[in-house]
Amino acid sequence: MGSRSARWRQSWAPQPLTPLMEGPDPEMQEEGTKKESSWEAIREWFKAQKISPGANISSQQSFYGTIHAKTQDLRLLLGVLGCPLAPIPSDHDPALSIHNHIKDTPFETSTAKYIIQQYLAATGCLKQQKENKNMYATGMVKMICCETEISSGKNVKCLGTRSSENGCFVLWQMLPGMWSLELVVGGHKIVAGSNGKTVWRHTPWLGTHAAKGPQRPLRRIIQGLDPKSTASLFTNAQCLGENRIGNVDCFVLKVCADRETVIERSEGPAEVIRHILYGYFCQKSGLLIYLEDSHLTRVPTQDSDTVYWETTIGSSIGDYRDVDGILIAHQGRSIATVFRFDELSMQHSRTRMEEIWTIDDVMFNVPGLSMDHFIPPADILDTINSP
Repeated sequence: MGSRSARWRQSWAPQPLTPLMEGPDPEMQEEGTKKESSWEAIREWFKAQKISPGANISSQQSFYGTIHAKTQDLRLLLGVLGCPLAPIPSDHDPALSIHNHIKDTPFETSTAKYIIQQYLAATGCLKQQKENKNMYATGMVKMICCETEISSGKNVKCLGTRSSENGCFVLWQMLPGMWSLELVVGGHKIVAGSNGKTVWRHTPWLGTHAAKGPQRPLRRIIQGLDPKSTASLFTNAQCLGENRIGNVDCFVLKVCADRETVIERSEGPAEVIRHILYGYFCQKSGLLIYLEDSHLTRVPTQDSDTVYWETTIGSSIGDYRDVDGILIAHQGRSIATVFRFDELSMQHSRTRMEEIWTIDDVMFNVPGLSMDHFIPPADILDTINSP
């Protein structure tokens, strides 16, 4: 199990959906060209960085340092860790799914259903008298940019320095499938949301964009903030066995987007290859203590080469506290690694970034919260309604 776990930690890629850009986005576009494909900007950015065989990588450090100025680093970090989505849609009635046809399912799936039932019991959801219709949460984040390793096969150079920015966020959620997030870090504000049908995001440097494919939950919600949403993602999971996170013995569950969903999320030249989510549930407490994503995207370049983006995001989740009878995680740490490599070249780059988050306040069943609070921006509605 150890070798398999080691392989897991070498894969993931943020969900670089186009037009919703959840992946690396080193902004190279001027105000007048924001509607240009985000992948075009990335392609030009890395094309300019290409290291010729035998070149001295240090000679390019000044150019690379200009690209990775503080603002660009922060935008890249926010593009990866700001508001990524889960790989699959939620089942809004996880308890029903867990009990349905459990005798007719494969052993790995039935075991996963049992583990999720224990998770719901451990968090207090099974004994909950009144269902929570909505939720409000506020929190603080510390985002740490970005250390990058560039290799040309023979030469390897580590660039960038660790710099951090503090920020905060406000999150609203309402069943079924509606949510809204405002995140402010280092003077940059990201606003994202879903009305239960369409997921959208707005950044100052890319404007407003809608996600392709089925509606999926915000990753921040399943990081211990809403146990039922977390359970809904794993109701049809496979149990891969046991593993340890630190000194904690865990059951490991896996879910992945099916091929049809992955194809639906691809846009233009960018092709999503896979998106997998692993959940580590403590054997002793039943609680979720670690989440890991694996996402791979392929993007062709203008010179007939193919670039692959493989990113890992691993999140430690802890400090569970009782909120109205439900155990909610109040702190965590996410480490993301964006690995970019060419199909025909020895050159690759690996960028590491980090987020530390804490929850300040959580409230369920907020009076007056309605569907009107989750209406997408007008330009998103115009896009959806246009023929």
